[in-house]
Amino acid sequence: MPEPAPSLRQLLAFYLEAGVDCALGDAPVDRLAEPDSIPAAAAPREIAPQRTVREMPAAMAASPRADVAMAPDAAISSAREAARTAPSLEALRTLLENFEGCALKHTATRLVFADGNPEARIMFVGEAPGREEDIEGLPFVGRSGKLLDRMIAAIGLDRSKAYIANVIPWRPPGNRTPTPQETQICLPFIQRQIELVNPDVLVTLGNPSTQTLLSTRDGIMKTRGKWFDYDTGTRTIRAIATFHPAYLLRSPSYKRMTWQDLRAIATALDMAPTSTA
Repeated sequence: MPEPAPSLRQLLAFYLEAGVDCALGDAPVDRLAEPDSIPAAAAPREIAPQRTVREMPAAMAASPRADVAMAPDAAISSAREAARTAPSLEALRTLLENFEGCALKHTATRLVFADGNPEARIMFVGEAPGREEDIEGLPFVGRSGKLLDRMIAAIGLDRSKAYIANVIPWRPPGNRTPTPQETQICLPFIQRQIELVNPDVLVTLGNPSTQTLLSTRDGIMKTRGKWFDYDTGTRTIRAIATFHPAYLLRSPSYKRMTWQDLRAIATALDMAPTSTA
C-alpha cells in the first residue's frame, strides 16, 4: 500500500525542522516548466581585473566592499589582518560587522557575536548560531541554550559569570554545516576574541569547535574530558572539550559524561589563579 501523502501541516513542520524558515518569493515557481522563449544572449560584460589584498588600500583590506568578490585565500588573509588590529572586544565586533569576506554575513539576519561577561574566568565556544540565535543576535538562546544555562548552573555559575561565543558568528543557511573555507575565514576572529577575553578555562562545545580550536582530528568521544593547552600567543589557557547541548538533547544518555566534565571544570576553576590582563 502506498504511504498517504503528507498534509500541509506536516509538510510545513518538516520544512521548519530542516531549517527552511523563510520564503524567497510571494508566489511559487515551477522550475521544471519549459520557458516560453529563449532570451537572446547578453553582451559579454567587461570584468575589471581583481586586485589582491596586498594591492588594496589598507581600509579596504580590513573591510572590503560587499561588491568586491574575494577569493578564499584573500578573505582568510584579510580576516587575519583585521582581527590582529582589534584592541578590544568592542573594536572586534565592529570589524566583524563591517567585514565582507564571509558570504554567510549576507544570508544571516544579524551578527551573533557573544553573550555573558567579557571578564569571566570561563569561556564556552560552540560552532555556529541557529535560527533562534539569528533572530535574537545572541548565542545559545534556543533549547540548547536553556540546557547550556543548566550546565553552567550545575557548577554554580550563570551567564553573568561566563562568556559564550561561536566559531562562526553568522548562521549558515538552513542550519547547514559551515564549509571548511567559512570556518577558516572566521577562525582569526574567534581566536582574537579568546585572546581578548583571556579566560582561565576554555570549554569547546561539540566536535567542530573542538577540532577547530584545539587542533585535533579526534572525535568528541575521544577528546571530551581531556585537558588541552590553548596558546593565545601571550598566554597558555587550559582548555577542555565536552558535548554540545544540542547533541545532549538528541542523546540524553551522554549527560552523565557531561556532568563528569563539568565537575572537572569546576575543580580547575577552584585551583586556577585569577588571570591578569
